[in-house]
Amino acid sequence: MDALSDLALAGRIAARDREAVLLVTQRNNQRLFRTAWSILRDRTEAEDAVQSAYLHAFATIDRFEGRSSLATWLMRITINEALQRERAARRRHAHLDSESVVDLNLYREKLMRGSMQDGAPDAELARAQMRGMLEGAIADLPQDFRTVFVFREVEGLTVDETAAVLEIPPATVKTRHFRARKRLQEALAPELKTALTGSFPFAGVDCARLSLQVLTRWCGEA
Repeated sequence: MDALSDLALAGRIAARDREAVLLVTQRNNQRLFRTAWSILRDRTEAEDAVQSAYLHAFATIDRFEGRSSLATWLMRITINEALQRERAARRRHAHLDSESVVDLNLYREKLMRGSMQDGAPDAELARAQMRGMLEGAIADLPQDFRTVFVFREVEGLTVDETAAVLEIPPATVKTRHFRARKRLQEALAPELKTALTGSFPFAGVDCARLSLQVLTRWCGEA
């Protein structure tokens, strides 16, 4: 199964092959989650967006022609899903004025608490707290900067790969990346930047749970 081409995998997913669905979701869960989070800045909403994106993608996977990688195709669909949700949320909260600042502060506190591991040793707890602070600072970046930063620094995409996913010129990617880094350098102490690796963890139980949810909704119960 691992040796199958993206087109072959797409064909198997269209036929509701459970093994193919598991393989593709496990390969892409973390990257798609980070992609959605870079737009929505909320873990639960990002996870919901990824699940919806998978189901939309699988329902139209017969349109996948292999012109880009399956991963890139899924990222674009996830971006569109997250942007739709972000716009809907913005419309719902358009009437908020000063209260919106309070909501953001409450979210930031929730994000930092969620990044901490209960009962972890002191060193791990400290790293979790640093990750929470870093995630909060990234969440405060403008959306265009935030998405480029996550793709380049967290996911490790190249300039050209990022440009292809976002469908913007490479020069724009470089500019947004530079400005994002500059803003974070101003907002964070130097030692916090070393906590970037491991931010936005979405693996293990979380990854398996999302794959199972998509598998059940797409292929039905085993």
